This record gives sequence, structure tokens and C-alpha cells, in this order.
Amino acid sequence: MSLTRRKFLSMAALLSFVARMRGFAQNKKAKGEMQYRTLGRTGERVSVVGLGGFHIGHQSDESESIRIIRTAIDNGINFMDNCWDYNGGTSEVRMGKALRDGYRQKVFLMTKIDGHDRATAARQIEESLQRLQTDHLDLLQFHEVIRMTDPERVFAPGGSLEAALEAKKAGKIRFIGFTGHKSPDIHLKMFATAAAHKFSFDTVQMPLNVMDAHFESFGKKVVPVALQHQTAILGMKPMGDHIILTSKTVTPIECLHYAMNLPTSVVITGIDSLKILDQALEAARSFHKMDEAEVAAILAKTSDAAKTGQFELYKTSHTFDGTYQNPQWLGPASAA
Repeated sequence: MSLTRRKFLSMAALLSFVARMRGFAQNKKAKGEMQYRTLGRTGERVSVVGLGGFHIGHQSDESESIRIIRTAIDNGINFMDNCWDYNGGTSEVRMGKALRDGYRQKVFLMTKIDGHDRATAARQIEESLQRLQTDHLDLLQFHEVIRMTDPERVFAPGGSLEAALEAKKAGKIRFIGFTGHKSPDIHLKMFATAAAHKFSFDTVQMPLNVMDAHFESFGKKVVPVALQHQTAILGMKPMGDHIILTSKTVTPIECLHYAMNLPTSVVITGIDSLKILDQALEAARSFHKMDEAEVAAILAKTSDAAKTGQFELYKTSHTFDGTYQNPQWLGPASAA
């Protein structure tokens, strides 16, 4: 039996309404999922929030560390941060165990080395590969470039860059970057030294947070240079290892959203419990591009507290300088 025109229009309207509601529901769901960004010129897609390796070695029970890592991956976090020296190697060992059973294939794995000379760097690369139980690293970074002399040591004949390039040629690493937290001027020197040697970094890691914007700012000095070089920006210390939160000026979510609002490929944050993991996931899923008024409001709340760097101890003290406390990690020439 044919439909009357009125019934036809009524049914069409109903179907249109259902389709709009279904689309609305799908869009709403999409906004609640993990967000991904392109990692600079590498073309890799990484989660907007990354799991920091240092805090993953703090749990008294190894199984808890593994549970945190795997739960993070199951919820869309695919950027894994680590370092050869974190917790005496415990962080890498635990992450290696967590990445068994098919989890390695789901992540973009990064670790860092301290060695400045070729032999020390090569040894640390091999040790990291063994601990992480993988045949390759997606990203290797030179860790703690915190002295003005560090760039020359990395690029010197017989320096750590040679070890990294050899490992890359052998298929043990895919991309190369560097990290540091002391001074934006040292980062700029690292870029200049690389350019002088006709080398381009794939990534650069630096502290980017609500306090940095007001004091010795990596965001103002280094980010523009990294963008010019098409070097992917990895934000770290969004809460200054929780020290920024003691200022009582901002919330954890505000800290994470501010860092995500910068041109970062990923914001690496310390996650030492499932509760803190949920916080990071909430921030990633709820993030939206902030307008100028929202950014200004956050910076207004933190301007007075940030003036002297008292909440950025990684810039103003040796509290976070692992290679200052343990110069032997740099290798025999640098430790002398």
C-alpha cells in the first residue's frame, strides 16, 4: 500500500531526526575519546598525553606499575616516556615487562641516555633495549642537556651522537631528539650546534607549564625555534613534579590543559597511581582549544607566584639534576 504524502513527510522527518541524534551521540562520544597529534616531521600519531617513566618506578609492588602502564595503553595513551637512569633502571625494567603480550606494538616507545661519549652512550642504548625487552626504540633522546658545554660534547668527534647514528643505522632506533629543563638558552645552543653540524633533531623535550610562561620561558624562547625546524615539541613537567600545585593557584586539569594548548605533540606527565591516570585521561578527553581569554585567565592566576622561579626548582636548583648528582652517568671524560 502506497504512503500518503503526509505520512511520507512525517516518516522522513522522523528518520532525519533519528539520524541527527545518532550523529550527535557519535560526536559526543568522539569528544570523550583520546586525542592524537602528529609528532612533527616523523608523521607518527601520538596521544596528546604521555605516560612519564620516572614515576612508574615508585610503586612498592611491580605488578601495580604494570597495571598502570597497561591500563593507560588500553585507554588510548600510546606515548611511553622513560630513561636509562630512572630509578636505577627499575622504570625501564617494569615498562619492559608491561609491554609484553602484544603491548609493545601498541605504543610509541621513547627512552633517554646520559652518556656524552660514544662508548658510554652505546652501552646505555644496549642496556635500555635489554631492559625494555625490545629490538628497537621509536625515539632516543639525549637526556639532561643542562650545561652550556653539553651540546659540544654530544656533537664532538667520538661523542654520543655517533653512537645514536650507529644505532639508527642498525635499526635499533628510529628517531633522535634531546631534552633538558635548566635554561632555554641551552636548548637554543643545542639547536644552533646541530645546525652547524647539518643535523636536525626529530624531537625536543622541555618544561612547558603555567609557571614557565612567566620565568625564563621555554615556551617563549624555544617553542618558536622548534617550530621553525619542524621539530616535534614534547612538553614535560606540566605540574612541575607537583610542586606547581603547592602554589594553590591552579588545578591539575588546568595545568594539563594549558600545556596541551601549546603547540605540543604530547604532554608527558608523571602517573604513579590509577587515580592519577584517571586524571590524565580526563584532561586529554576533555581538552578543547583554549581561546585568548581562557589562557589569559590562567596566566593571571600564576603570574605573581611564578616571578622568582620558586615553583620551578628544575630551573633554579640542582634538585632535578640527576647527572649533576651522578656525573659518572655522563661517561669518563665528562665525569672527570
